[in-house]
Amino acid sequence: MPTGPRRSRSALPCAAPASRMNELEIDLALTAPQEEFVFSDSQFPAFVGGFGAGKSDALVTRLMIKKLLYPQFNVGYFAPTYDLISLIAWPKFEERLDTMRIRHKLNKSDKELKLSTGGSVIFRTLDNPDRIVGFEISDGGIDEFDTLEEKKAGNAWRKCLARCRKKKPNGEKNTLAIATTPEGFRFVYQAWEKDPKDGYALYRAPTSSNPYLPDGYVDQLRAIYPPQLLEAYLEGLFVNLTSGAVYPDFDRRKNSTDAEILPNEPLHVGIDFNVYNCTAVIAVDRFGYPMILDELTEVRDTPAMAALLKARFPGHHITAYPDASGQSHKTVNASLSDLQILRDHGISVKVNPTNPAVKDRVNAVNASILSGAGIRSLKVNTRKCPTVTECLEQQVYDKNGMPDKTSGKDHPPDALGYFIVSRWPVVKPKFAFGSV
Repeated sequence: MPTGPRRSRSALPCAAPASRMNELEIDLALTAPQEEFVFSDSQFPAFVGGFGAGKSDALVTRLMIKKLLYPQFNVGYFAPTYDLISLIAWPKFEERLDTMRIRHKLNKSDKELKLSTGGSVIFRTLDNPDRIVGFEISDGGIDEFDTLEEKKAGNAWRKCLARCRKKKPNGEKNTLAIATTPEGFRFVYQAWEKDPKDGYALYRAPTSSNPYLPDGYVDQLRAIYPPQLLEAYLEGLFVNLTSGAVYPDFDRRKNSTDAEILPNEPLHVGIDFNVYNCTAVIAVDRFGYPMILDELTEVRDTPAMAALLKARFPGHHITAYPDASGQSHKTVNASLSDLQILRDHGISVKVNPTNPAVKDRVNAVNASILSGAGIRSLKVNTRKCPTVTECLEQQVYDKNGMPDKTSGKDHPPDALGYFIVSRWPVVKPKFAFGSV
């Protein structure tokens, strides 16, 4: 159900001098997610939402409130392109200022909006972040930030952050907020969801949270976008939008479990051998189907992996399903194979003479993901296996039609695949020809 608008009155930060409180009291019609974002005390809040969730409105409102708290200071509005500034930002700022009955003058050549209360809103594009120089602001906001490629977004974030340095008289921190539609696993995902630092807060807004949209808007989106894009563009979720995902049906919610390893439970461990980056996926077969309940990543070498498995899981019988290339002599001890090292640590090893075809391994994992709609499908403890989860979401095919190995997303799926294809291979049907 849509969340209706909320009337927010005098919900301004306490930094506003008491003599100006009456002047700054305004009524704002905000949805619940908008209100949380607009009045967030976090230094770096992010408003991530679906189409029509009111992202730009929320960002403009937050910036105007920050501006009115310190009238003589400038604030900054940043967007990827000039079109977004001229077609979206300027009209929204002027509409909000008219509602607040604040006189203003737009200087398009200087890209500044001057307010009768003092100071300006400074507008800059992100198409060349190195040009974001030569001015100071107390607070800033970036619109549609996730449309930028990840490396460029990181540079733009640092450049904008460097502008937010106008010292406030009461010592309040400078802030930089963003509003965006999620565009896959880019900079916003990395900084606000995967590994948020102090001061980074994520506010999510589905399209349905906005009651002002025209009737049928959501249905129109559902008619033209595939399900995976709807996760992003209606719900504001980070999903893999890259064409050619290797595991397109993996869903961290549908394939999630809170189950944990039980005492003395037999463990099945898929292992991918790599120098300085051995990876193990720890699974159990509890219901006749795989449950991935732990992971070991970035382990130095095979001896370290074997010792770690025995130390981490005492009392468990461990069966390893490793990369068949481990039969070669390539560990730190050239006289032993990786497989023999595992056996010497009391770990059972089940391996074929050669690795299965990549296509067969991938098909086996995808079949396990889709096998049934309930308990008999691949389950992953996403809390204890964050790397496995992320890699199943994000690995894509390269230009040669093979799972990409350049992004570092290949090791956990490979390890998982060695286990799955050994226990639950996709059996190709055989046909007999002749008379009946």
